[in-house]
Amino acid sequence: MRAIVQDRYGDIDALDVREVERPAPAEDEVLIQVRAASVHPDVWHVVAGHPWALRLMGSGIRRPKDRVPGTDVAGIVESVGAAVTRFRPGDEVFAETIRGVQWRNGGAFAEYATAPEEGVAVKPPTVSFQEAAAVPTAGLIALNNLPQRRVPPGHRVLVNGAAGGVGAIALQLAKAYGAHVTGVDHPRKLALVASLGADEVIDYTSDD
Repeated sequence: MRAIVQDRYGDIDALDVREVERPAPAEDEVLIQVRAASVHPDVWHVVAGHPWALRLMGSGIRRPKDRVPGTDVAGIVESVGAAVTRFRPGDEVFAETIRGVQWRNGGAFAEYATAPEEGVAVKPPTVSFQEAAAVPTAGLIALNNLPQRRVPPGHRVLVNGAAGGVGAIALQLAKAYGAHVTGVDHPRKLALVASLGADEVIDYTSDD
């Protein structure tokens, strides 16, 4: 299969398109034919190798241990491991390809990628592969930072960076839970913040 391959830390020049062996799913993994994969800040950190601490957290000291970047993916299930029960070939899914620590390559920038069953979800038919691929990492961060993964109705929530990947999801989740939401961001992004459902918006360049 074709994949983006990284043999060293650096900028975009450290990435090449090559033919590599197709991964085989482990017992509890799903093999996905990739239709879309997203770029988020953690991907850039691993490609660049900064901060240095990420190298000690499993990415690799001198060079990446896992050579294919990317962690967030959407596509069609190609095959499943023997222990997988929730998915079957042909399912349209989105997924996070790695377990645990985020700061390492996850193999998403390829024609096929594996993901643990616990990190895979069925893609809603009304959502495109491109839209779904943008959700996993940002969505998990948003969920993990909302109180008890929900907000009691009637509460007030302020979201800093409400037009960003995490902020946009946190804003919409809080609204869905029935909270009153104030979104904070740059003035050029406030129309987007309002369109996502914010009850109030704050321009951080003019208001504290």
